[in-house]
Amino acid sequence: MRFVWTLTGMLLLTVGTAALIGAAALGLLTGHAGPDGAFTARFETVQTPGHAVVVTDLDALVRQEVPFARGGQARLRLDARTPDGPAFVGLAPAEEAQRWLAGAPHAAVLRMSLARGPLPVRLEQVTPVAGTPPTVPAAPAAQTFWVRAGYGVLEWDPGDLAGQRLSLVLMRPDGGAGVTLDLRAELRAGWIAPATWGSLTGGTLLVILAALVLLRPVRPREVVIVVEPDQVPVLAGRLGISSLTGLGAPVPPGPRRLPERQLVPVAATVPATTSRPAIGPVPRPATLAELPTPATPHRPLRPPAPPT
Repeated sequence: MRFVWTLTGMLLLTVGTAALIGAAALGLLTGHAGPDGAFTARFETVQTPGHAVVVTDLDALVRQEVPFARGGQARLRLDARTPDGPAFVGLAPAEEAQRWLAGAPHAAVLRMSLARGPLPVRLEQVTPVAGTPPTVPAAPAAQTFWVRAGYGVLEWDPGDLAGQRLSLVLMRPDGGAGVTLDLRAELRAGWIAPATWGSLTGGTLLVILAALVLLRPVRPREVVIVVEPDQVPVLAGRLGISSLTGLGAPVPPGPRRLPERQLVPVAATVPATTSRPAIGPVPRPATLAELPTPATPHRPLRPPAPPT
């Protein structure tokens, strides 16, 4: 049973510590947010000699690069401008966008990495397939396949696009070649603050509970010996007692009286029946006559015989 309690306490401590580490990470992430609680980022300048910059699958790119943006109560905003003014930004089904841009050179976004400073963007220049007649995708706003479109600004909820293969297309408003984009992104994640406080509270409670489980007092074990009635004298002899009747009985209250220790003299001149306390004052003899006479008198020493 002790092993089960120890294992439970270690498991609670591990989960609680992980929750506290997660709360600390979310707290550091919250420190990078703006005064209004939004996370903003600026991208490196994106340029292509073609007619458009395309994110082939927007949901897949967000899932790969910023997965925390796909949580609940999150919203993304993209600001796109060209040197001449706001750029055209539109969301369309990937097949429709690919068919529309099949005869026009454009750039496809492969990666977008999170880093300090401007975020780097990796592009791949796409040229029309051999045999495809070149086309100029003029008047992009006049197309009817856009799910969402606008000039300069586009907002969407990543959760609404989950599982849909939509392409993000950025172009000049007239659809001309030679696109230079200045991009800024903004993320508002309403779940970060509740998750931070929840992780902090839950982790603290789990650590306290783990400490209570691991430091709980150990109850002493009671040993019960069951013997046959005829073995009671043998057990009493092994324990060094005369009887098992008073074994374990409580000691009566009050001062305990120590037994009086006595010494029994073994000299022949002292009777065997008399005794005196072992500790006590001993009278000092006043004269030599009061000294006790030994039972056997000393024999006088004889002078050695002269040599013959």
